[in-house]
Amino acid sequence: MHNPEVAWRRVRSARKHAGMRITTDDGIELSVEVRGNGPALLLVHGFGGAKEDFFDHLDDLALTHRVATFDHRGHGASGRPDTTDGYSLDRLRRDTMQVADALDFDRFVVLGHSMGGMITRRLPLDHPHRIAGHIFMDTSAGPLNGVGGELLELGATIALTEGKDALKAAMDAMGSPLDNPAYERLLRERSGYQEFVDRKWADLSEIMWAAMAREIAQQADELAAMRDMACPVLVIVGELDTPFIEPSRAIVDVVGDARLAVIPDAGHSPQFENPDVWLAEVTKFLAAVAP
Repeated sequence: MHNPEVAWRRVRSARKHAGMRITTDDGIELSVEVRGNGPALLLVHGFGGAKEDFFDHLDDLALTHRVATFDHRGHGASGRPDTTDGYSLDRLRRDTMQVADALDFDRFVVLGHSMGGMITRRLPLDHPHRIAGHIFMDTSAGPLNGVGGELLELGATIALTEGKDALKAAMDAMGSPLDNPAYERLLRERSGYQEFVDRKWADLSEIMWAAMAREIAQQADELAAMRDMACPVLVIVGELDTPFIEPSRAIVDVVGDARLAVIPDAGHSPQFENPDVWLAEVTKFLAAVAP
């Protein structure tokens, strides 16, 4: 049984883990955490997240797998290009494969959370011999209805012209479509979670935020291309994560070997909001995927 207090101490002490650093082909250092032995599993966090988003579960997953997670450029403890052309979905996709290469993950299961799924969704198409399975988590195959491109563009402009503090004030005033009762409960009931959220925000590059907000708003719809995905697929979505419910169902509808897991009492981060059910779904999928 998942013990949230023990697991949460792992997240709060994340800075104490030694980890490692991997340098990309354009010279950006990425902060990487690796644990365990066995078949390879790569966990890819979302927009504004961090590798610590998975630290609750690393020890459990490392019982059966060699598990890696990392901070995207412009996030957490990784390096940060100082111009917007240093960030794109394609660039972060290349970073992800370079992490896998550096760790000798010749064949691996990948989990992509939110923007992480937008980054990783092409990997089974571009590298079919390397992707043993894919877990899509609260993500989409293209632009989202209800998450306005105009608002993302406004946020990008504020980030670049007025800075991160002004961006945060504007976001707080407008509210987020990803806010939901599960997230509010987590902030209210889980000691240290607000501190964790605040630290992730403090570690973000506003240049990255602007570039990736525009990328997310303007991305191509790749749902049709995903019909050619041949690996096993698990699609996870929190039942309260309204913007991602229909996009998750759409992925399951087009991918031949796909299963949908709707996590009850959870929103955009079900690994935190309903950790036992989330871990059970992930481990069930991993047990069924051939290395």
